[in-house]
Amino acid sequence: MSTSNTVDGAFRAALYAPSDDALDAGASLLAADPAADAELLRRGREFVATAWQRGWQPADVARLVRRELDEAHAQLLAALVRAQSADDRPRGPRWTAQLDALPCGEPPRADRFSHATTVLELYRLLLRLPALEPLDETAPAPRAESRMLTRIRALLAKAEATGYPEEAEALSAKAQELMARHSVDEALLAARAPAPDAPGACRIGVEAPYEQAKAVLLDAVATANHCRAVWNEALGFSTVVGFEADLEAVELLHASLLVQATTAMTGAEAAQRAGGRKRTKTFRQSFLAAYAHRVGARLAAAAETQVTADLLPVLATRDVAVTDRVDRLFPETTTTRLRGVSDTEGWEEGARAADRAQVKSRPPLGRRAAPPA
Repeated sequence: MSTSNTVDGAFRAALYAPSDDALDAGASLLAADPAADAELLRRGREFVATAWQRGWQPADVARLVRRELDEAHAQLLAALVRAQSADDRPRGPRWTAQLDALPCGEPPRADRFSHATTVLELYRLLLRLPALEPLDETAPAPRAESRMLTRIRALLAKAEATGYPEEAEALSAKAQELMARHSVDEALLAARAPAPDAPGACRIGVEAPYEQAKAVLLDAVATANHCRAVWNEALGFSTVVGFEADLEAVELLHASLLVQATTAMTGAEAAQRAGGRKRTKTFRQSFLAAYAHRVGARLAAAAETQVTADLLPVLATRDVAVTDRVDRLFPETTTTRLRGVSDTEGWEEGARAADRAQVKSRPPLGRRAAPPA
């Protein structure tokens, strides 16, 4: 039997049938024919290329593999994506960053049967990927990838690490201030340029548990930073649409607020237990829902004070462009009601934690001089 016939036979047995018996039969064929390994790798590269054609990006597939399979599959995927990238067309900096974030090193090599089983399980997942909305992965990096973004990252890292809520509040507020300045600077530069940049988009994982509350928090952060977020509950991510500088701000702030919210929730639960009251999933869900709601309200209030009247036409033009991109990517969306918010003490604790993470107001930005292009 030729190597191609071996792989075809294994695929017929394993990839189109859900049973473990079928998977075992396919793995046995591959394990018995070491000469088929090269053809098996080539087919895997084709599956990866097809995933890209269907709108997926490296981080999307890696996130789904981690959720549905295990670490061995994730490492195998990383090796496969890197092998396929040698034949891929040039893509943008966001795509490159996703490749760099994949696990390094060779996947663990078990016996041939176990390895073949892992390969077929991964290929079966890749084969069944649905089509996604195509994003522009060639979008340029923000023009001001600079000391400001480095400062923002450092401030948020300190906010996550501190054990003092007041210090976390001050650090997060300063980070949001710098984000807003960065956004306004980018808007002014784009308005003066002969061909302003178009909005881009990225996908941000919204992981279980309590994914509804986390999606609400991401939506609040996106809205405050002139972006829009659309949640895909089934696949565990939100697509955030906005201009590149704002997208990076959303990614940074959302990740930091999740860490801070989790830290605050853990502390609140410990205090509840010390008082003799056992807490459950409803406490945590209610806590995070209240946190997202209150932080969103405070971010929205702060956003209204960030610009002066003379900047409103510039920002309005960008808002229209973002909305138009969202409508083209997602012509049909639905509204989901937040479930599981029934614990009063969880809600109150979450609201108090959000109050401690409030974003303070600051002087308007509209009359600041923009940096040179």
